[in-house]
Amino acid sequence: MTQTLATTAPIATGRADQILKLLTWPAALWIAYELLWYEQFKLTGDEGSVALFTILSDWLSTPGGEKPFRLLVASMEIAASILVVIPRTRLFGAIFTAGIMGGAIFFHTVSPLGIDPYNDGGKLFKEACFTFVVALFIVAVYRRELRALLARVLPGIFA
Repeated sequence: MTQTLATTAPIATGRADQILKLLTWPAALWIAYELLWYEQFKLTGDEGSVALFTILSDWLSTPGGEKPFRLLVASMEIAASILVVIPRTRLFGAIFTAGIMGGAIFFHTVSPLGIDPYNDGGKLFKEACFTFVVALFIVAVYRRELRALLARVLPGIFA
């Protein structure tokens, strides 16, 4: 009985990994949708987006830096959206997305922006948190690939 369980465990793990990797598709599509949806506001200079990034640039002591900051964030989000939907680069896109959303969460919580800048119940903040968790899910699913990559890049640390 023990031998049977021991020999089927890798098969079950392999199936679980396949299922989890399939589940990264809806996760990746959510991320791409979420990030790309807000590009219309960032790239067109929507009043709300300009106000949000003005608050941040003023708080960071870079007055007048709203537009470059807004366009930089938009560009990073577009790049993350593209990377996350391509299976070969999905891990990089998820890591990039987690970093972007981590930054958004950080700035919403520590800056004068607050978690509810539009008085809509914190919708933007909640979406950033959810997208952050979805990105971490993808990273967790691809953890073996990440570890192998880190072992190749940093062999002394991740051997």
